[in-house]
Amino acid sequence: RKIMGPKTLILIGLLLVAAGLIWHFGGKIVPFGKLPGDIAIERENVKFYFPLATSIILSVVLSGIVYLINKLR
Repeated sequence: RKIMGPKTLILIGLLLVAAGLIWHFGGKIVPFGKLPGDIAIERENVKFYFPLATSIILSVVLSGIVYLINKLR
């Protein structure tokens, strides 16, 4: 039984390359981790950071990628 065919592996590879390029160059275009909606609290001895908006955007993007992979199967 085949788990993944060559088309799926090529697609996953291309998506990883695209994600790497976005991670490297996209920080200047879209400030991931510094979006409005990200929670940052800084006190004297404590720094708390929760990237809420970034998490939601990444969840939507990854859900779309998984949907496309399943649709192409």
